[in-house]
Amino acid sequence: MERRVVVTGLGAITPIGNNVEELWNGIKEGKCGIDKITLFDTSNSKVKIAAEVKNFNPEEHFDRKAAKRMDRFSHFAIIAAREAMQDSGLDVEKIDATRFGVNVSSGIGGLKTIEDNNETLLNKGGDRVSPMFIPMAIGNMASGNVSIEIGAKGESYDIVTACASGTHSIGEGYRAIKHGYQNLMMCGGAEASITPLGIAGFTNMKALSMSEDIKRASIPFDKERNGFVMGEGAGVLLLEELEHAKRRGAKIYAEVVRIF
Repeated sequence: MERRVVVTGLGAITPIGNNVEELWNGIKEGKCGIDKITLFDTSNSKVKIAAEVKNFNPEEHFDRKAAKRMDRFSHFAIIAAREAMQDSGLDVEKIDATRFGVNVSSGIGGLKTIEDNNETLLNKGGDRVSPMFIPMAIGNMASGNVSIEIGAKGESYDIVTACASGTHSIGEGYRAIKHGYQNLMMCGGAEASITPLGIAGFTNMKALSMSEDIKRASIPFDKERNGFVMGEGAGVLLLEELEHAKRRGAKIYAEVVRIF
């Protein structure tokens, strides 16, 4: 018997708000998250603007050691997942954690970590590359770090389907619950690819807008469109089997009725 799937938690950190409430208010106010790139020097870049997460200091969310051992995309994933957990009212001690999975995907993973360690390799040699390089860079570490953070002991993986990765993850989470493999899934996406290499790569494949007009750079349905604007952040949903949610008195936002 196929089971019904509902949304019981929301979490986000975005260029127009660092939590769900700020994001929703930003949407209602028509706020634009695009501005000049501050994460690196754009003197040699044809693209000067992007949608960065604003006022973000990882040490306000993690202790210094933990912050240094994760790439920015993992920071974002954990912050969004924490909010979704709090929003959901879920107490992991009162559920079967082996039936609680995570799929927070990333299309490109820890690109800044890759760039930094490649520079170290070229300038200082292989012995100076960080032993945390691989655990910080690979794309599934958003899901892995979130699983550790929230105590989920079920499936933990990520899906890489470029810009569709986050949505694809929600679809797969829905199916995992619908067909009885899990009772809950933390699903969504996290990206942090506003880096010199990321911007250069997308620029040279003619994908990014080179406009410096923040109000007219991202106009995908306009005849004057000339590319997209790079963004970053994370957004997650806590998906839950309907009867499981009812038994614990969860707040239900919506039901997922069909994916694909």
